[in-house]
Order: sequence, then C-alpha cells, then structure tokens
Amino acid sequence: MTENLRIIDLFAGIGGIRLGFEKLGAKCVFSSEWDKHAQDMYEANFGERPFGDINNISPSEIPDHDFLLAGFPCQPFSIAGKQLGFADTRGTLFFNIESILREKKPYGFLLENVRRLTTHDKGRTFKVILEKLNALGYTVYFKVLNSLNYGIPQKRERIYIVGFREPIHYRFPEPISRYKPLIEFLDNDTDVPDKYFVSKAIKEKRMQKVKPNPPYPGIWHENIGGNISALPYSCALRAGGSYNYLLVNGIRRLTGREMLRLQGFPEDFIINVSYTQVRKIAGNSVTVPVIEMIAKEIMNSLKNKQPKVDAKQLEFSLK
Repeated sequence: MTENLRIIDLFAGIGGIRLGFEKLGAKCVFSSEWDKHAQDMYEANFGERPFGDINNISPSEIPDHDFLLAGFPCQPFSIAGKQLGFADTRGTLFFNIESILREKKPYGFLLENVRRLTTHDKGRTFKVILEKLNALGYTVYFKVLNSLNYGIPQKRERIYIVGFREPIHYRFPEPISRYKPLIEFLDNDTDVPDKYFVSKAIKEKRMQKVKPNPPYPGIWHENIGGNISALPYSCALRAGGSYNYLLVNGIRRLTGREMLRLQGFPEDFIINVSYTQVRKIAGNSVTVPVIEMIAKEIMNSLKNKQPKVDAKQLEFSLK
C-alpha cells in the first residue's frame, strides 16, 4: 500500500498536505477547494483545478482512495437551539469528511486543524469528532505539533489527527533539535520593492515599543494589545492578520515568497495571485515539512503494521 498510495485532498488550499505526501510517492486522485484564488494557485502548480464546494458532490462520486487528507476549517459551532452542539455534525464541514469516510471506507486519514479545536466548547467538539471517527471503525491518534520544532522558523501550533482502519501502531514524528535560521527564509532588503516597507510613523511607533537589542534578523510581532515582540522566528502566519501584524526587523512586511518559504513550500512554487490573496492563502496553509514528516511515519506504520500499543479506544478527558 505504501507504493502509489492513492490520496484525496479536501479543503486543499494550495495543496500543502498533498505536496508533503507526493514527496513520498503518493498519487492524488481527487482534490476539492472552494476558494477561487487558491484554486488558481493549485492549478498552476499541480496542473489540475480542484473541484469546488465539497457540498456539491456526493460521497459516492468521489474516486476510491487509500487515504483521505483534509485541512478542514473549524467553524464556531454553537450549542444553541436544541442544545445538540456538535453532537449533530450535519451542517458542518466535518460532516463531509465523516460522510466520505463512511461511503468510501479508505484505509486511513490525516486531518489538520487549529489548536483551539481541542478546547472548543470546553472540549466537547473534539470529543465528538473522536467519537465519530471511532464509530466508523478507525483507530485514532492525535497530537498538537509546532512547526518551530520541525525545522521551520515559524511558531505555528496545529492539531493533527491520524486514523487507520486497523488497530496498528502510529507515532508522531519527534521534534528536530533546531529550526533553520530565519535569514535563510528572508530576501535582502535591497531586493524587496518599496511597497513592502512601512511608513516612517509606523516604524517609529514600533521602535518605541520594542525591547532594547532586538534579534537581527527578526520578525516583529504586534499582539492584540499593541505590544511588540521581536523574535528570531515568525509567529504564526494568519489569514486575517493586519498588514503590519508581522514586520521584518520592524521596517517591512513579508513578501508572498517569504511567507510561502515560512510554510516550507519549494522556491519554484508558482505565485499567480495578488499580494492580498497570497497573504490569506499562506495564512490558511499548512507547513509542508511537518506534513512530510507525519506522512513518513504513516508510511512506516503501513509498512510494519505493528499492533497498537494500547488496544483501548482513545478517550478525550475533559479537564
């Protein structure tokens, strides 16, 4: 199964999860992404345009596959109305994943989401997700991983959920001791167009708030309270972050190429959308090297098929 593993790429963005698996020989047989600009970049880089809204295709029409991959959005689920909360998954994007798993019965899956999914609605949302996956017959593993611990200078914590139809052992990749220096991801200021540099007023404001002797090079991060942190790495790229949320050395914005580098995309990855859109796309994307390391461990599990260390079903305990 590890050779020519068939995958489907749902809520695909620009294909970061697919890219991590294709590096290990996987073959994508279906992709879906509703955002037009992400579709444009996906098509330019993979030679195919993803299917649009996943709600507009029946699970039975999706090609057979071995692994389902999905960086599904986390909506603000409500417990209003009938007080069902997330117990009834209809109307949520997780329901599409659940329906496809039930219909197509792939051998396994990898799901990615924001860390706060584990604490949403006091943990009930995540508990229901695990219960639904277990009920479909999958042995499930999950862990929050930080891109900063896997060679990339970006502090980006995400929850990764891996499942198999058999009770086989899986372990998430061990952290790497050091991340690559930020300088390897940044362009020289002399090569960056003037439009990326902030105004004198913004620069002076940052200089007044930052602590003495900031690291160089560094990414200056402004939090909601207006405090400035200068770090030798980037805080998480955010689709909805302000244009001045992250500044290189307090004087300029990250370019589109620099943002893709901070997500681990190759240098030849084509950018064919506006700066506004690439900011949004990069903020919504995954860190490719993290995905690749997760995929390597998945391949090891498929190859060895060692029994699960603890045969008991995973339970999520509310604290």
